[in-house]
Amino acid sequence: MLQEIFGVNEAMRSTAKLFADEGYTVLVPDLFWRMEAEVELGYGADDVARALGFYQALDRDLAVRDIGSALDHLRGLAECDGPAALVGFCLGGTLALRGGAELAPDAVVAYYPVAMLDCPADTIMPRCPTQIHLGGADTMCPPEAADQIRRLMADNPFAKVYSYDGAGHAFFNPFRDEYDRLASERALTHTLELLRPLMGPHYDLAALWEQHAYFEFGLRDADQTIETMVDVPYVNHVPTMTGGTGRTELHHFYKNYFVDVHPEDYSAVSISRTVGVNRIVDEMLISFTHDRFMDYVLPGIQPTGKKLSIAVCGVVTFRGPKLRHEHLYYDSASLLVQAGLLDPAQYPVTGAEQAQKIIDPHGVPSNRLMTSWTPAS
Repeated sequence: MLQEIFGVNEAMRSTAKLFADEGYTVLVPDLFWRMEAEVELGYGADDVARALGFYQALDRDLAVRDIGSALDHLRGLAECDGPAALVGFCLGGTLALRGGAELAPDAVVAYYPVAMLDCPADTIMPRCPTQIHLGGADTMCPPEAADQIRRLMADNPFAKVYSYDGAGHAFFNPFRDEYDRLASERALTHTLELLRPLMGPHYDLAALWEQHAYFEFGLRDADQTIETMVDVPYVNHVPTMTGGTGRTELHHFYKNYFVDVHPEDYSAVSISRTVGVNRIVDEMLISFTHDRFMDYVLPGIQPTGKKLSIAVCGVVTFRGPKLRHEHLYYDSASLLVQAGLLDPAQYPVTGAEQAQKIIDPHGVPSNRLMTSWTPAS
C-alpha cells in the first residue's frame, strides 16, 4: 500500500487496517526514508507545505525501486501465500501505476493518482489487471484531465477507470475534509471485485448471512448474533429507523427489542438473492401474526391479532467474514393498512396484495392506484 504525500500517517495506518480486515496482509513502505525517516504529517497548512516539499524532492525512480523491494519482501513473508497487489493513493496512486508497468505485481489499484499524465505513457501503461479511481470533482484532476486518462487507457485490456460524481481529491481518506463515504464505499467494492478473484480470500457470504439469521431467528440469541458482526456494526430498518450503531447499542437492540419479540408463526421466504464481492441483496416475503408488541417494526402499536405480510429488501454489507451493516427496506404503510390502522380508500397505499404480487406477479393487477390509468388497447 503506497502512501499519500503526507507519509505513513494515521490515515495510511487506518486504510491498512481496513484492507487487513478484508483478509489481506498489508505492508506500507516508507517512501520518503531517503530524505527523512518516519515522516508523518497532518493536513494543516504547515504540514501541507512540508508534504509538498517531500513530493517535489522525491526521486521517483528510486521510489519505484523501493516499491519493488517492498513487494519482494511482502511475498517472502510467511503470512503471504500467493499474489500481491499495489494499492496507492495520490502520489502512491501514480507510483502504483509505475510499479505496474515496471515491476511485476499481480494487480494495481490507483486512487486519484496525481500528475500521472506528466509521466511518459509507457511508464504507467498497465501490464496487469488495473483500476484507476478518480473523483469527479477533483481539482487536481479536472474533467479534461480525467477524459485524457480515459482515452489513454481505452485500448488497454487490463485497465478500468472509475469516476465518482461530486467526489474530490482524497475522497477515500476519512481524516480529510474531502472524504466522501459513499464514493469510498463504492470504490472499495470495485477494488475488491478486482482483488478477490486474483488473490482471495474467498468468503461464502451467503452462508455467513444465513448463520447470522439463524442466531437471530432460530436460536434467538443476541450474544451469538452480535459475534457475527464487526466491532462497530450498524443496522437500520429504514422505514422506522430502528436498529443501532455500534456494538453496545446494537446488542441492546437485539437482546431487548428484536430476537425475542417475533411471533411463533413468523416466516421469511426468499424471493431472490444477489451475492456480490462484499454485499448481499436479499429480497424476502415476511409474514407473521401481530399477536405481540413489536416496537421495532410497528412502533407504539399494541398487538392487533392481524396476519401481516410484507415484502422486504435487505442490503447486507460485509467487512471480510463479518457483517458490517444492514439496510432493511419495506413499506410501513402496507403494514398499517393490514393492521387496520390506515384506510386505503383515503391514501394511495396497498395492503397484503402488495406482498402477494411479489409471489404472483400476474395474479394481482398492476396500476390500480393510478387515477389516470387506462388499459392498453
